[in-house]
Amino acid sequence: MKDKTVAIVGGSSGIGLGVAKQVVAAGGRVFIGGRDAQRLERALAQLGPAADGHSVDSADDASVAAFFAAAPAIDHLFTPGASYALGRFMELDEATARSPMDHKFWGQYRVVRHALPKLDAQGSVVLMAGALGARVGLTGAAYAACNCAIEGLGRALARELAPRRFNTVSPGTIDSELWRERPAALREAAFESFAQGAPLGRVGTVEEVVDAVLFLMGNRFMTGSTLYVDGGYVT
Repeated sequence: MKDKTVAIVGGSSGIGLGVAKQVVAAGGRVFIGGRDAQRLERALAQLGPAADGHSVDSADDASVAAFFAAAPAIDHLFTPGASYALGRFMELDEATARSPMDHKFWGQYRVVRHALPKLDAQGSVVLMAGALGARVGLTGAAYAACNCAIEGLGRALARELAPRRFNTVSPGTIDSELWRERPAALREAAFESFAQGAPLGRVGTVEEVVDAVLFLMGNRFMTGSTLYVDGGYVT
């Protein structure tokens, strides 16, 4: 990452911020975005002079266009930012069921489209899916379908837009800021359920997903691939 510039849409917290910190520590620069302006400012203060940023809502095409208009030339792009809902197939109304595709899939789709003019011809993109696409659970049919669509998007773009590289990271349940903001009882039940189904017997850490993202950025002979950072979780 030395002397490289990485754009991260969703870089003000969680896995995105973790990647930003490692890029800066390795001598690179980051251009991060997030919906919450105060959280973005706190992240930029943590990252120091090698970081810049701009508010962005990946669900809003004009917002994404403005983000990349302000961005410098970039070597890598990471797209972890999204907001969506889960639930059982027969219990979700259509608007809620659509939320993973509307926000997580189409958000990343439009981010990539607007990023391409700024992305180096030998650069890379790491998309964010989720292991629930391949290790299907009981409360996420729409979400599982969305994750599969993101993985498919990565494979298709790797062919169409080569030599730029496109890969996908698909984490399992991760002890991240996202989960810490949820009720403790819900978090503990979800962690216990995941740990029982994972051969490694625990949830993952943000740092373990960050390692996978940086590997996909740095390995110049990987494209069209998906890494499952999920402890081998099975249903």
